[in-house]
Order: sequence, then C-alpha cells, then structure tokens
Amino acid sequence: MQNLSHTQTSGEPVSILVVEDDETTRDTLVEGLRLYGYNVIAAGDCSTARRALSREPLDAILLDVELPDESGFALLREIRTRQPDEGTRPDVPILMLSGHGREEDRVRGFELGCDDYVVKPYSFNELRGRLTASLRRVGAATGELQRIGDLVIDHRAHTAHVAGEEVSLTQKEWGLLIALAADPTRVFTRQQLLRTVWGYRSAGSTRTLDAHACRLRAKLSRGNRRFLVNVWGVGYRLVDPRHPDLAEERQS
Repeated sequence: MQNLSHTQTSGEPVSILVVEDDETTRDTLVEGLRLYGYNVIAAGDCSTARRALSREPLDAILLDVELPDESGFALLREIRTRQPDEGTRPDVPILMLSGHGREEDRVRGFELGCDDYVVKPYSFNELRGRLTASLRRVGAATGELQRIGDLVIDHRAHTAHVAGEEVSLTQKEWGLLIALAADPTRVFTRQQLLRTVWGYRSAGSTRTLDAHACRLRAKLSRGNRRFLVNVWGVGYRLVDPRHPDLAEERQS
C-alpha cells in the first residue's frame, strides 16, 4: 500500500487519536492509518485518551462508543465543552465508532457534537474516506484558508468572509457551508446534507435544510452573485459566481 503522506500546511503529519478497546480492531486501524501517512496515537480507554488529548494537539479522533471505563459519549461531551487552551482544540473532528446503528444512538452522537457516526462492521476504506472528508471540512488536510471566488473560509477560526466582509453564521449554517465546501461545484443531495450536517438517516419531509440553505445563500450573496446554488429536485452546491455556467440554477 502506498504511503500517501498526509501532512498539514506546516509540513507536520496529520495526527489521529484512535480510542478503541478491542486490541485487534485498534491495531488494524493504527497500522492502516500509518500506512497512509498519518501520525497515529492509540488508546484503549477514556483515561488513556485524556492523557493524549492534554499532551499534544490532535487533528482528528476516532472514538469508540463502548469503552471499559466509561462511555465514549462522555468523552465526546467533555471534549466539546473544554477550553481552547486545554490541549487539543474543542472543535477537533470526531468520528464515533459503534456496534449500534440505532437512530437514537446516532442522533445522540450528533447532538453531542460528533462529525460522523460510523456503524460497525465497516470497511477500512469507507472509514478512511469519512475521515478524509472530516479533515477536509476543517482544513487539516488542505490548509486553513479556502477560497472560492471572493468567498474565503477560515477553517481554523470558523469564519467566512465575502469580498473582505465577515459573514455572521449560525452553527448549522457554518456546518452546511463546510459540508458544501468539501467539494465545490459538486451537487450534494438533500439526503447527503441532512445526514452530514444534521445526522438524519433520510430526508423525509423536513424543510430544515431548505430553510437553512435559504438563509445561508442570502448571507453569502452580493448583488446578483450567488455562491450557494439550489439544483432543483436534487440538492445544493457551492460555486464561484464568476463562472455563470456553474452559478445558474438548474430546473429538473
């Protein structure tokens, strides 16, 4: 397997904390991620994970739900409420790993602030893909600043500017923006966005996505230039409005 050398703009390898009590599963994850160039720290319980969190800055965490000393949900809640100067930053991407795929478990994880919820058994390639997407959303894999025309997204500072003017966004609007910015010009379906940002299993009849997308589009728009485009009957995408072939809404 090729070592893809995942590094940040500083040249340092991306650091991943794997918190998994099953030794075989943990060793498999550690070995696989290291082969792809990640710096991996392993922990078998919450206590060991806490020491790693306070010892060095981490770029992402793979966190099992069922751990021998306490629930992974407890550690997730603790990380999200900690102070920024207490080791690893509180907004570090966290992917929950669980043998339970119940909707209430997934919803609980997303409500507590996880970035993704992966149900066992999973393939390593799928998990790696989800990890890469989470890292891309916060800029750990591609750099802190992302530019799409006049739109500048600072993933570390959690800010967005259009033509030099800061845009005030709610938490869900920010989550929607980052999800779309993970692959600009790609059309994300409503179901994909509801699953990624809200943790919903299916789109159903909810209009929450459309309401948030409408507000986000209004906040980003400048005159007739629209960064967020509604592809009717499909979903949404983020574009550079200087390219009219991409910025036009499709009726379908």
